[in-house]
Amino acid sequence: METRPRDIIYLDNNATTRVAPEVFEAMVPFLTEFYGNPSSVYTFGAQVGRAIDAARERVAALLGCDPAEIVFTGCGTESDNAAINSAIRTSGRQHIVTTRVEHSAITRHCAALERSGHPVTWLDVDPGGLLDMSAVERAIGPTTAIVSAMWANNETGVLFPIDEIADICRSKGVLFHTDAVQALGKAPVDLARANVDLASFSGHKFHAPKGVGILFVRKGTRFASHILGGGQEKGRRGGTENTASIVGLGRAAELAMEGLADRRARVCRLRDKLEDAILASIPGTRVNGDRQRRLPNTSNISFAHIEAESLLLELDRHGICASSGSACTTGSLEPSHVLTAMGLDSPAARASIRFSLSGYTTDAEIDRTAETLPALVAKLRAASPRRSLKLSPNRPPSLQF
Repeated sequence: METRPRDIIYLDNNATTRVAPEVFEAMVPFLTEFYGNPSSVYTFGAQVGRAIDAARERVAALLGCDPAEIVFTGCGTESDNAAINSAIRTSGRQHIVTTRVEHSAITRHCAALERSGHPVTWLDVDPGGLLDMSAVERAIGPTTAIVSAMWANNETGVLFPIDEIADICRSKGVLFHTDAVQALGKAPVDLARANVDLASFSGHKFHAPKGVGILFVRKGTRFASHILGGGQEKGRRGGTENTASIVGLGRAAELAMEGLADRRARVCRLRDKLEDAILASIPGTRVNGDRQRRLPNTSNISFAHIEAESLLLELDRHGICASSGSACTTGSLEPSHVLTAMGLDSPAARASIRFSLSGYTTDAEIDRTAETLPALVAKLRAASPRRSLKLSPNRPPSLQF
């Protein structure tokens, strides 16, 4: 097994995050000593069950909800699928409303449902990646089972007005689900205030391990489980609980609550530092998506006249990890569906790279990335068939759209 180089610069935190040391420490006893089945009636199993209950309380505190509204799942994708499937089964309705920029966990599932006869309304976004609220309201009809719109986009970081969408759905008597996988730990999430009925989260996006997720089901919301078994999670998700990972998730929730505002401000400063350096030093670059209404850690940048995959390979040779979009679609020959929905043509979409930071990102890492990129881009452009094209200097960063 290859070891992780100490000097690697990891700027792909929207794909996954490192497990926090405190999270790992919390998990170890439940991988070694406390291995009982949490559903068992004897003390050795019951104490494991109590650890799961404690984790549920910690997650609920982070989300601003009741612990009874938390269902532990295997991942964000499962949570997304479960929410939509349940809405169809419990409402007796067939119509789904979603957006063209959702994660593949939503778009592929809705496309499959559409092929099987469920009508789906796909909402467009503007060039900034933002939704038209009047279009949301018009899309909802008497046969609508659920509206699903992501809290924060995984590729651009653009934030949707979740409270406003939830209020529209509530006024129409329609369930509202949000894929909030990218929001947790990066943006304030208060489910006590938002009229969200169902919400999905994933542990590995905020320094918990892979293989554990969350589905929020608001009290009073009818729910039909799609995984039937031993009746775990109060009958809402069968299967023996992934105890160690759930305990780790609870500890990650505690850490996410500590100093959220300060962490957001610091990460936002580093992101802006990287963006400003790229826009100032490399002509033919632009930020994709609204620069104000977005996550503090995410920057999606187009580099004209290059292929993103080539630049990613060059960055990798220098120990810098970034991505061209969702890790779940890596290897796809198609340009990003998010960027094309925002109006980027295929060359611009294929020339775009996502940098996503975390609380572990340092100034030195940002400086090294900013210093490394210009030469790599120049090298790739020199080898490009379009090398004869001249690029004008960028406009000031404040004018970039």
